[in-house]
Amino acid sequence: MGKPFKFQKSLKSILKLVFVMVLGLSLILGNGSDAWAARSGGRMGGGSFRAPSRSYSAPSRTYSAPSSGYSRGGYGGGMGFNPFFFLPFPLFGFGGGGGLLGLLVMVAVASFLVRTVRQVMSDGGIGGSSTSLGSTNPKVTVAKIQLGLSAQARSLQTDLGRMALSADTSNTTGLIKLLQESTLTLLRHPEFWVYGSVSHKQTRLTEAETEFNRLVLEERSKFVGESLSNVQGEVQEKTTIATAATSPDGDPGEYIIVTLVVGTQGKVDLPTVHDTEDLQKALGQIGAISSDQLLALEILWTPQVPGEVLSAQEVMAQYPNLTLV
Repeated sequence: MGKPFKFQKSLKSILKLVFVMVLGLSLILGNGSDAWAARSGGRMGGGSFRAPSRSYSAPSRTYSAPSSGYSRGGYGGGMGFNPFFFLPFPLFGFGGGGGLLGLLVMVAVASFLVRTVRQVMSDGGIGGSSTSLGSTNPKVTVAKIQLGLSAQARSLQTDLGRMALSADTSNTTGLIKLLQESTLTLLRHPEFWVYGSVSHKQTRLTEAETEFNRLVLEERSKFVGESLSNVQGEVQEKTTIATAATSPDGDPGEYIIVTLVVGTQGKVDLPTVHDTEDLQKALGQIGAISSDQLLALEILWTPQVPGEVLSAQEVMAQYPNLTLV
């Protein structure tokens, strides 16, 4: 009984391995060079992860030193100057035992205040606000929204190219305009949405740039080449011939992928994508980010060259996190 069971188990393992190999070969050979070559990419964006500048300025010191004279009563028993005016009792001079007690109280109060201020600063400001005074390492959200559009969305492909050529990505004002225009373009055409994915991570400013760059590089690595880019105000355009032209309407099994990667100050909770409503809500939240919150933005899409599309097999292989909406 034991040997036949082991043989059947081994046979199943071999069949699974053969199935995986056949599937892999079909992905590589089934599409031919046309499908796999059709991965031109476009990107646009900019920004930086610099610490927010402090607008607070220290108050001017108008305090003048007291007169060097002293009362005839000498040092003992007289009331001295109390810098902690809010204390419910006076601090005495240094002549007697009361002076020593007052000094100890001053040290204790000063130590308490220093610890309190440090705690507030480490928590990102009063009430946990990420942009409060003194916060040099505020909380930052790095988010990624990805859409798989049907090949009928050729007009969106053209619109993204137009934005890349005209957008001012050298400053925050231009980036906000680009973010709003791109999200609005996508929101106006939910009929093209086939797949969607949303992810976000809350981190500190010092780690946010690494996470942002990781997400961007992950997407760029899926391009064979970048035929159009506009990053930090520098526009680059390469002449590329479409390698996988299809019919003008596009086939049902062909797609265009659009990805938005955003770094923003504060905490942003995006919904998990289950349907078009979740995707619509996430796009609306990202598109509503204000100019004083936005740190960095990158919008990527593939294929970039009109006439190119991705096959269903390519989408499954390269974008496994996408969910059918």
